[in-house]
Amino acid sequence: MTAPQSVLDLIGNTPLYEITKFDTGPCRLFVKLENQNPGGSIKDRIGLTMIDAAERDGILKLGGAIIEATAGNTGLGLALVAAQKGYKLILIVPDKMSQEKTFHLQALGADVIMTRSDVEKGHPAYYQDMAARMQQEIDGAFWVNQFSNPNNPRAHEETTGPEIWAQMDHDLDAMVCGVGSGGTLTGLGRYFKKVAPNLEMILADPEGSVLAGLIKTGEMGELGSWVVEGIGEDFVPGNCDLSLAADAFVLSDVESLATARDLLLKESILAGSSSGTLLAAALRYCQAQIEPMRVATLVCDSGNKYLSKMFNDYWMTDQGFLDREQFGDLRDLISRRIEDRAVVSVAPDDDLLIAYGRMKLSDVSQVPVLEGDQIVGIIDESDLLLALYHNEQNFKARVGDYMTSKLEVVSPSHKIENVVPILRADRVVILVDDGRFLGLITKVDLINHLRRKHK
Repeated sequence: MTAPQSVLDLIGNTPLYEITKFDTGPCRLFVKLENQNPGGSIKDRIGLTMIDAAERDGILKLGGAIIEATAGNTGLGLALVAAQKGYKLILIVPDKMSQEKTFHLQALGADVIMTRSDVEKGHPAYYQDMAARMQQEIDGAFWVNQFSNPNNPRAHEETTGPEIWAQMDHDLDAMVCGVGSGGTLTGLGRYFKKVAPNLEMILADPEGSVLAGLIKTGEMGELGSWVVEGIGEDFVPGNCDLSLAADAFVLSDVESLATARDLLLKESILAGSSSGTLLAAALRYCQAQIEPMRVATLVCDSGNKYLSKMFNDYWMTDQGFLDREQFGDLRDLISRRIEDRAVVSVAPDDDLLIAYGRMKLSDVSQVPVLEGDQIVGIIDESDLLLALYHNEQNFKARVGDYMTSKLEVVSPSHKIENVVPILRADRVVILVDDGRFLGLITKVDLINHLRRKHK
């Protein structure tokens, strides 16, 4: 048996999988499982290619620093390679990036600098402009600049494209991909133009990105915001050759995230948010065909980077991406309903250590104290601090001895105007119906409710 000597040897040669549990019309649809790269995404390919090229060209030398602006996966690919080769890596990332990606990057030794995701090119906080400035400030630093680095599309032209073509037995009619830096579309488009001139390259673009409009009408689409990570742009990257694309589909966040969740439910493939966009576009393309076609797309990265977001039902509900039963009263404001078994609670006879542990585990600052379906108190961080500051032995004390029993209880029929003064007084609203506890309403719950109405 010959075992790889470096994790970098595991990059590429990912499997191809046929989608069989979705409606693909008259077509057969295949996905390239790029989530099985060692760093969990297709960007491992360009991370390795761009760093290897910089070394070969003498731009990057041993002990040097690498700088990049990234929405996450390119950063992970670079971090994987930098860790193996011993380079310092500084990444500037937009603040909409998932927490799992940030933790992954930091665990690989990258220095992560968070910046705003709501500003455009030319703003001092724009992530690419920050990277360009840092290159000038750090001697000998190599700015990867994936958006204009020619080794980005070269990685896909020389590896991803040939792999797909071989796995499809040289029989492929359409390829669906997205644009973040433009390397995938351009590299695959160049390769398939040589080996299969009649193959159609199809762009999958998040609603709010400007790119699909340029393909469909020749004009930039209206710029907006989107939750999907890694694809969609407010400009055309230098590496992006949109002339290679024959058509484009625009996908909403709702459709993209729902499709990624369905991919896990139906095919047991744990994929990221951009993969949901690509799959949704590929399904639309397939369903629109009259004749049988062979279509391929990409599972760009692993969904394990999005467990706290699109695979979290509560996050999806808070963002307005997941529907649930509406009552037309204050029950609609509760994010964690008792009837959904979503409430984190303690009993009066539990000790304070249990209360503390449940707060930490669920990342909440207060929990209701319940006896059966009735609420008898609230215990929060202030109560714990008061109980424990002078006597750490009180971790074994009863919750009932330190909870707040003076409660702000309202019924579902109350108006929102009735809860605002309670929240402004830094108290939590407790919703009770006929003596039965229904849930808590916090400031964030009210803000989320107002935002959903605004949408």
